[in-house]
Amino acid sequence: MRRVKVTELRKRLQGYLKDVQHGDPIQITSHGRVIARLVPEPGVAESARESLDRWAESAKLGDVVSPVGEEWEAESDRL
Repeated sequence: MRRVKVTELRKRLQGYLKDVQHGDPIQITSHGRVIARLVPEPGVAESARESLDRWAESAKLGDVVSPVGEEWEAESDRL
C-alpha cells in the first residue's frame, strides 16, 4: 500500500482518487504517521466473492465434474 503525505494528497487529489478507484489503496500520513486510508468501495464482483466465501465456511465443497465410478441409470441406454 502506497503512503502519501497530506500535502502531496492535496496537490494531486484527483489523480490519487483515480488510483483508488482502480483498486490501489493509499495510506495518508502526517508527520510520518498514518492518519487515514483511502480504499476502493467494494464492487459487485467483490461483494459476490465475499458472499461465496461466507457460504464456503458452512457448505461442503466437492468436485461435481469427475466420475464417481458408478454407472448411472441414464447412461445405461447409451452403452
